[in-house]
Amino acid sequence: MRTQQLAGRQVPVIGQGTWQMGEDHTRQKEEIAALRLGIDQGMTLIDTAEMYAEGGAEQVVAQAIAGQRDKVFLVSKVYPHNASRQGIPQACERSLGRLKTDHIDLYLLHWRGQYPLEETVEAFERLREAGKIGRWGVSNFDVDDLQELDAKACATNQVLYNLEERGIEFDLLPWCQQHNMPVMAYCPIGQGGKMLANATLRQVAARHGVTPAQVSLAWLLRQDGVIAIPKAVRAEHVQLNAQAAQLQLEIGDLEALDQAFHAPKRKQRLAMV
Repeated sequence: MRTQQLAGRQVPVIGQGTWQMGEDHTRQKEEIAALRLGIDQGMTLIDTAEMYAEGGAEQVVAQAIAGQRDKVFLVSKVYPHNASRQGIPQACERSLGRLKTDHIDLYLLHWRGQYPLEETVEAFERLREAGKIGRWGVSNFDVDDLQELDAKACATNQVLYNLEERGIEFDLLPWCQQHNMPVMAYCPIGQGGKMLANATLRQVAARHGVTPAQVSLAWLLRQDGVIAIPKAVRAEHVQLNAQAAQLQLEIGDLEALDQAFHAPKRKQRLAMV
């Protein structure tokens, strides 16, 4: 598995997302097995959040990483309404309890909320100094938000980024690259399958003998500083995601995809889900 530096560590360029995990107890065994398989396939970065199933996803992750915590780079996120000087350490302790670990490798502010960033960062730094987290970062931040932060201290920005949602390429992605801030792309293969049904995308996939989802991941990873975190529950999809890290798209493929999914020509409002 190819790697990318993140928060002072080398992590796989394709990790595992957990949004919507933990919502259905009848699927819990399948979700745990999928995460464990992903770890075996080299996708040792696992992204979760206290918001996902109101902590349910963190509990699924805890069971998946039991006995192999040292193999995993663990990312979780705090709700904006918990991002105060007092709220963050309390939220972190709850997440640590659900994850059954003594530290989170990377702790993110899920999106900007009511509390001043200075206050949130102060709380993050105290957690870091206490060894509760390795580094901190943000999610769903645009350029103007990031400019209020210390770019060297902020380890990452996790945003919506895929072939259908390329808005960050106009200014946000270049800004992050200029400041050596890795971007974590959530929903990297879109939602609901509409994007994967695109004729051009399917044609590119057919030429390489791979799936449209694998092409979508390889397209994201064509550039440095981008980490994709797709979610998969079926074993087949987990394995295909891991294999996508080795797929190299050709210039003709990239040109065709640019024609089908246009790059932004002006500033766009940051997309979120």
